[in-house]
Amino acid sequence: MEDLFGGAAPYYAKYRPRYGDPAIQHLAMTFGQGSTVLDLGCGPGTIAIPLAGRVGRLLAVDPDEEMLAEGRRLAGAAGNIRWIKGDSTTLHDLPPFDHVVMGRSFHWMDRRAVLADLDELLPPRGVVALVGPTREDPQEPWEPVMRRVREAFGVNTFTASSSFQATGEHHDDVLATSPFSVLDRAHYEEHLPYDLDAVIGLQLSYSYSAPARLGDRRRAFVETARRELLAANPSGRWERAAVTEVLTARRPPRFP
Repeated sequence: MEDLFGGAAPYYAKYRPRYGDPAIQHLAMTFGQGSTVLDLGCGPGTIAIPLAGRVGRLLAVDPDEEMLAEGRRLAGAAGNIRWIKGDSTTLHDLPPFDHVVMGRSFHWMDRRAVLADLDELLPPRGVVALVGPTREDPQEPWEPVMRRVREAFGVNTFTASSSFQATGEHHDDVLATSPFSVLDRAHYEEHLPYDLDAVIGLQLSYSYSAPARLGDRRRAFVETARRELLAANPSGRWERAAVTEVLTARRPPRFP
Protein backbone atom coordinates (compact mmCIF):
# COMPACT_ATOMS: atom_id res chain seq x y z
CA MET A 1 0.00 0.00 0.00
CA GLU A 2 2.95 2.30 0.48
CA ASP A 3 2.85 4.80 -2.39
CA LEU A 4 -0.84 4.68 -3.23
CA PHE A 5 -1.69 7.85 -1.33
CA GLY A 6 1.37 10.01 -2.06
CA GLY A 7 0.57 13.61 -1.16
CA ALA A 8 -3.00 12.74 -0.16
CA ALA A 9 -2.64 12.83 3.65
CA PRO A 10 -3.74 16.44 4.31
CA TYR A 11 -6.67 16.08 1.90
CA TYR A 12 -7.64 12.77 3.48
CA ALA A 13 -7.61 14.31 6.94
CA LYS A 14 -9.59 17.38 5.92
CA TYR A 15 -12.09 16.10 3.36
CA ARG A 16 -12.80 12.42 4.02
CA PRO A 17 -16.05 12.15 5.97
CA ARG A 18 -15.77 11.35 9.66
CA TYR A 19 -17.51 8.23 10.90
CA GLY A 20 -19.56 10.13 13.44
CA ASP A 21 -19.77 9.86 17.20
CA PRO A 22 -22.45 7.10 17.27
CA ALA A 23 -20.20 4.77 15.27
CA ILE A 24 -17.15 5.57 17.41
CA GLN A 25 -19.16 5.04 20.60
CA HIS A 26 -20.39 1.71 19.23
CA LEU A 27 -16.76 0.64 18.78
CA ALA A 28 -15.82 1.86 22.25
CA MET A 29 -18.62 -0.12 23.88
CA THR A 30 -17.70 -3.22 21.86
CA PHE A 31 -13.99 -3.06 22.72
CA GLY A 32 -14.19 -1.97 26.36
CA GLN A 33 -12.61 0.92 28.21
CA GLY A 34 -9.36 -0.78 29.19
CA SER A 35 -8.63 -2.60 25.93
CA THR A 36 -5.71 -2.26 23.56
CA VAL A 37 -7.03 -1.71 20.03
CA LEU A 38 -5.16 -2.03 16.75
CA ASP A 39 -6.30 0.40 14.04
CA LEU A 40 -4.88 -1.33 10.95
CA GLY A 41 -4.48 0.99 7.98
CA CYS A 42 -5.19 3.96 10.23
CA GLY A 43 -4.52 6.74 7.71
CA PRO A 44 -4.38 10.10 9.49
CA GLY A 45 -6.25 8.75 12.53
CA THR A 46 -9.86 9.07 11.37
CA ILE A 47 -10.86 6.31 13.80
CA ALA A 48 -7.82 6.22 16.09
CA ILE A 49 -8.03 9.80 17.33
CA PRO A 50 -11.71 9.91 18.40
CA LEU A 51 -11.55 6.33 19.73
CA ALA A 52 -8.34 6.74 21.74
CA GLY A 53 -9.94 8.50 24.68
CA ARG A 54 -12.52 5.72 25.09
CA VAL A 55 -10.18 2.71 25.21
CA GLY A 56 -7.04 1.90 27.13
CA ARG A 57 -4.45 2.07 24.35
CA LEU A 58 -4.46 2.55 20.59
CA LEU A 59 -1.93 1.11 18.13
CA ALA A 60 -2.27 3.15 14.93
CA VAL A 61 -0.55 1.31 12.06
CA ASP A 62 -0.15 2.49 8.47
CA PRO A 63 2.48 1.96 5.73
CA ASP A 64 2.42 5.63 4.66
CA GLU A 65 4.68 7.91 6.69
CA GLU A 66 2.80 11.00 5.48
CA MET A 67 -0.44 9.62 6.89
CA LEU A 68 1.23 8.83 10.22
CA ALA A 69 2.75 12.30 10.40
CA GLU A 70 -0.62 13.90 9.75
CA GLY A 71 -2.15 11.67 12.43
CA ARG A 72 0.48 12.65 14.97
CA ARG A 73 -0.14 16.32 14.20
CA LEU A 74 -3.90 16.01 14.57
CA ALA A 75 -3.70 13.88 17.71
CA GLY A 76 -1.66 16.48 19.55
CA ALA A 77 -1.17 15.50 23.16
CA ALA A 78 -3.20 12.28 23.03
CA GLY A 79 -0.79 10.09 24.95
CA ASN A 80 -2.35 6.67 24.50
CA ILE A 81 -1.86 6.44 20.71
CA ARG A 82 1.27 4.76 19.40
CA TRP A 83 1.85 5.54 15.72
CA ILE A 84 3.64 2.67 13.94
CA LYS A 85 4.77 2.30 10.34
CA GLY A 86 3.66 -1.15 9.18
CA ASP A 87 1.01 -3.00 7.27
CA SER A 88 -1.07 -6.17 7.26
CA THR A 89 2.01 -8.32 6.60
CA THR A 90 3.76 -7.18 9.81
CA LEU A 91 1.10 -8.09 12.37
CA HIS A 92 3.38 -10.50 14.20
CA ASP A 93 5.86 -7.67 14.84
CA LEU A 94 3.35 -5.55 16.76
CA PRO A 95 2.83 -5.35 20.52
CA PRO A 96 -0.09 -7.45 21.81
CA PHE A 97 -3.60 -6.14 21.17
CA ASP A 98 -7.10 -7.18 22.22
CA HIS A 99 -9.17 -6.09 19.22
CA VAL A 100 -8.65 -4.73 15.70
CA VAL A 101 -10.55 -2.13 13.70
CA MET A 102 -10.17 -1.27 10.02
CA GLY A 103 -11.81 1.66 8.28
CA ARG A 104 -11.74 1.55 4.46
CA SER A 105 -8.45 -0.37 4.49
CA PHE A 106 -9.38 -4.07 4.51
CA HIS A 107 -9.93 -4.14 0.73
CA TRP A 108 -6.24 -3.38 0.12
CA MET A 109 -5.14 -6.48 2.00
CA ASP A 110 -4.91 -10.21 1.41
CA ARG A 111 -8.03 -10.54 3.49
CA ARG A 112 -7.95 -14.27 4.25
CA ALA A 113 -4.27 -14.17 5.21
CA VAL A 114 -4.92 -11.22 7.53
CA LEU A 115 -7.82 -13.01 9.24
CA ALA A 116 -5.71 -16.15 9.67
CA ASP A 117 -2.98 -14.07 11.33
CA LEU A 118 -5.51 -12.33 13.55
CA ASP A 119 -6.87 -15.71 14.61
CA GLU A 120 -3.38 -16.47 15.95
CA LEU A 121 -2.87 -13.08 17.57
CA LEU A 122 -6.20 -12.04 19.06
CA PRO A 123 -7.31 -13.36 22.46
CA PRO A 124 -10.37 -15.65 22.57
CA ARG A 125 -12.84 -12.77 22.89
CA GLY A 126 -11.03 -10.55 20.39
CA VAL A 127 -13.21 -8.67 17.89
CA VAL A 128 -12.50 -7.73 14.28
CA ALA A 129 -14.42 -4.57 13.36
CA LEU A 130 -14.82 -3.03 9.91
CA VAL A 131 -16.10 0.52 9.58
CA GLY A 132 -17.20 2.12 6.34
CA PRO A 133 -19.92 2.37 3.71
CA THR A 134 -22.58 -0.29 3.40
CA ARG A 135 -22.71 -2.85 0.60
CA GLU A 136 -25.37 -0.69 -1.09
CA ASP A 137 -23.50 2.61 -0.66
CA PRO A 138 -25.29 5.14 -2.92
CA GLN A 139 -23.37 6.95 -5.62
CA GLU A 140 -22.06 10.37 -4.65
CA PRO A 141 -24.08 13.08 -6.43
CA TRP A 142 -20.99 14.49 -8.19
CA GLU A 143 -19.63 11.09 -9.25
CA PRO A 144 -20.91 11.10 -12.89
CA VAL A 145 -19.02 14.34 -13.52
CA MET A 146 -15.87 13.25 -11.72
CA ARG A 147 -15.83 9.90 -13.49
CA ARG A 148 -15.65 11.71 -16.82
CA VAL A 149 -12.85 13.96 -15.53
CA ARG A 150 -10.85 10.98 -14.23
CA GLU A 151 -11.30 9.17 -17.54
CA ALA A 152 -10.03 12.24 -19.39
CA PHE A 153 -6.90 12.23 -17.21
CA GLY A 154 -6.49 8.43 -17.30
CA VAL A 155 -6.76 8.08 -13.52
CA ASN A 156 -10.07 6.32 -13.14
CA THR A 157 -10.87 4.07 -10.21
CA PHE A 158 -8.72 1.01 -9.62
CA THR A 159 -9.04 -1.55 -6.88
CA ALA A 160 -6.89 -4.03 -5.03
CA SER A 161 -6.72 -7.48 -6.61
CA SER A 162 -8.46 -9.02 -3.58
CA SER A 163 -11.23 -6.43 -3.29
CA PHE A 164 -14.93 -7.14 -3.62
CA GLN A 165 -15.00 -5.38 -6.97
CA ALA A 166 -12.19 -7.57 -8.31
CA THR A 167 -13.18 -10.93 -6.85
CA GLY A 168 -16.93 -10.68 -6.34
CA GLU A 169 -16.47 -11.46 -2.63
CA HIS A 170 -17.72 -8.80 -0.29
CA HIS A 171 -16.08 -8.43 3.13
CA ASP A 172 -19.13 -10.11 4.67
CA ASP A 173 -18.58 -13.17 2.50
CA VAL A 174 -14.89 -13.40 3.39
CA LEU A 175 -15.61 -13.04 7.11
CA ALA A 176 -18.40 -15.62 7.03
CA THR A 177 -15.92 -18.31 5.94
CA SER A 178 -13.16 -17.14 8.30
CA PRO A 179 -12.47 -17.95 11.98
CA PHE A 180 -14.45 -14.75 12.75
CA SER A 181 -17.75 -15.89 11.29
CA VAL A 182 -20.22 -14.53 13.87
CA LEU A 183 -21.25 -11.19 12.39
CA ASP A 184 -23.18 -8.27 13.77
CA ARG A 185 -23.80 -4.91 12.14
CA ALA A 186 -25.16 -1.48 12.93
CA HIS A 187 -25.88 1.43 10.59
CA TYR A 188 -25.59 5.14 11.29
CA GLU A 189 -26.86 7.72 8.77
CA GLU A 190 -26.18 11.42 8.44
CA HIS A 191 -26.57 14.03 5.70
CA LEU A 192 -23.34 15.82 4.86
CA PRO A 193 -23.06 19.15 3.00
CA TYR A 194 -20.27 19.65 0.45
CA ASP A 195 -19.08 22.77 -1.32
CA LEU A 196 -16.91 22.86 -4.43
CA ASP A 197 -13.60 22.88 -2.52
CA ALA A 198 -14.71 19.89 -0.43
CA VAL A 199 -15.64 17.84 -3.51
CA ILE A 200 -12.32 18.60 -5.20
CA GLY A 201 -10.36 18.02 -1.99
CA LEU A 202 -12.06 14.67 -1.67
CA GLN A 203 -10.79 13.67 -5.11
CA LEU A 204 -7.22 14.46 -4.05
CA SER A 205 -7.65 12.14 -1.06
CA TYR A 206 -8.28 9.07 -3.23
CA SER A 207 -5.54 6.65 -4.27
CA TYR A 208 -6.41 6.88 -7.96
CA SER A 209 -6.31 10.70 -8.09
CA ALA A 210 -3.82 11.46 -5.29
CA PRO A 211 -1.38 14.32 -5.96
CA ALA A 212 1.54 11.91 -6.52
CA ARG A 213 -0.38 10.05 -9.21
CA LEU A 214 -1.45 13.25 -10.97
CA GLY A 215 2.05 14.71 -10.79
CA ASP A 216 2.45 17.88 -12.85
CA ARG A 217 -1.14 17.48 -14.12
CA ARG A 218 -2.61 18.19 -10.71
CA ARG A 219 -3.40 21.85 -11.42
CA ALA A 220 -5.06 21.00 -14.74
CA PHE A 221 -7.04 18.22 -13.05
CA VAL A 222 -8.31 20.58 -10.36
CA GLU A 223 -9.21 23.31 -12.87
CA THR A 224 -11.02 20.83 -15.12
CA ALA A 225 -12.90 19.33 -12.18
CA ARG A 226 -13.92 22.78 -10.96
CA ARG A 227 -15.17 23.82 -14.40
CA GLU A 228 -17.11 20.62 -15.07
CA LEU A 229 -18.65 20.45 -11.60
CA LEU A 230 -19.91 24.05 -11.84
CA ALA A 231 -21.25 23.43 -15.34
CA ALA A 232 -23.32 20.55 -13.96
CA ASN A 233 -24.30 22.33 -10.74
CA PRO A 234 -23.78 26.14 -10.79
CA SER A 235 -24.59 26.44 -7.08
CA GLY A 236 -21.40 24.56 -6.21
CA ARG A 237 -23.19 22.88 -3.31
CA TRP A 238 -24.22 19.29 -2.78
CA GLU A 239 -25.62 17.12 -0.03
CA ARG A 240 -24.79 13.47 0.41
CA ALA A 241 -26.55 10.89 2.56
CA ALA A 242 -23.73 8.94 4.21
CA VAL A 243 -24.44 5.61 5.88
CA THR A 244 -21.66 4.21 8.07
CA GLU A 245 -21.74 0.51 8.83
CA VAL A 246 -19.98 -0.93 11.85
CA LEU A 247 -19.52 -4.63 11.13
CA THR A 248 -18.16 -6.68 14.03
CA ALA A 249 -16.92 -10.24 13.64
CA ARG A 250 -16.23 -12.74 16.41
CA ARG A 251 -15.26 -16.38 16.65
CA PRO A 252 -18.08 -18.84 17.26
CA PRO A 253 -18.46 -19.84 20.92
CA ARG A 254 -16.61 -22.97 21.91
CA PHE A 255 -18.45 -25.44 24.08
CA PRO A 256 -16.74 -28.17 26.11
